[in-house]
Amino acid sequence: MARKPNYNFEKRQREIQKKEKKAAKAEAKRLQAEARKGGEGHKAESPSAGGGA
Repeated sequence: MARKPNYNFEKRQREIQKKEKKAAKAEAKRLQAEARKGGEGHKAESPSAGGGA
């Protein structure tokens, strides 16, 4: 007998993975822009510094 799919759980997991991937890309892009500037200006607090869950 095939397992009963739990669509809501699977969808939620996909959304979480998408959000994590998007955050990682944004962080990489921010770091690249900062490196391109040479790190000049004020150093803002990282939005991911608060911890991620």
